[in-house]
Amino acid sequence: MKQFEIIDISGDVGIRAFGKSIEEVFKNSAIGMYSLITDLKGVKGQKTINISSEGNSLEGLLVSWLNELIFHFDAYGFIGKDIVILEMSDRRLKANIKGEEFDTERHERKLLLKAATYHRLKVEKVRDIWEADIIFDI
Repeated sequence: MKQFEIIDISGDVGIRAFGKSIEEVFKNSAIGMYSLITDLKGVKGQKTINISSEGNSLEGLLVSWLNELIFHFDAYGFIGKDIVILEMSDRRLKANIKGEEFDTERHERKLLLKAATYHRLKVEKVRDIWEADIIFDI
């Protein structure tokens, strides 16, 4: 099973993430988002950060989670590669993200993501696989 695929959206960009569990689909959503920013093959797991997110629903939690990761990229230049979800419920998530500071000398710059949005947002279980569609403002 693939982790994610790019969704072609006019004027924006999106991903469809897949997982055998809800935790895995959140993890793959983050990996898909990071892959829109740079090629993850060049990212080293030199630093670990802790992330906590809250939302009023599973969908709201996904938007909050991804926007928290975008914030850490925008504010601190942190780009993640390896994600471990420590705790998760329908409204809360705690995770460790391994990565490093974005280095323009070593990392290819792809898209500048402004935010994860609620536009066409979907988190659902299709047969035995979880899927999440998320659109990003660029």
